[in-house]
Amino acid sequence: MTPEASKLIYREATAADVPALARIRSLDWGDEEYWKCRISDYLSGVSNPRLSLKPRAIYVSLERDSVTGFIAGHLTRRYGCQGELEWINVIPERRRAGIASQLLHQVAACFVQQNALRICVDVDPANVTARQFYAKHGATDLKPSWMVWNDVRVLLS
Repeated sequence: MTPEASKLIYREATAADVPALARIRSLDWGDEEYWKCRISDYLSGVSNPRLSLKPRAIYVSLERDSVTGFIAGHLTRRYGCQGELEWINVIPERRRAGIASQLLHQVAACFVQQNALRICVDVDPANVTARQFYAKHGATDLKPSWMVWNDVRVLLS
């Protein structure tokens, strides 16, 4: 963990965090209103990704009460996995500071607590940066657009 990432606070997200999460997510795609609805519906269980199960988990990283990043995941039956990483985003000015790695650790611990060890993530084959990040953290190819941790506990060691 970098010194910058260790100074942050990591906690579960609440409905009050949704506008900040939408703002961060919209930096890469879509607009804030779209993401407010989508994230809110995901967190409350109104919107359900394919073959998803409850519960949902969203964790945020905070620096002086400002959200710098977030990660979301849920239980699933998709592709023989037990959990799925839905989103991970860090604000551009704080990328490559270890925040995404810490967020990944947070959601991994949540999955392990639920005995969900095989975790998958949908990642565009053209998104080399994301694929390298996941591979660096132990994920392997599952399908052309999917990567998997066969045992997510590797992220906790």
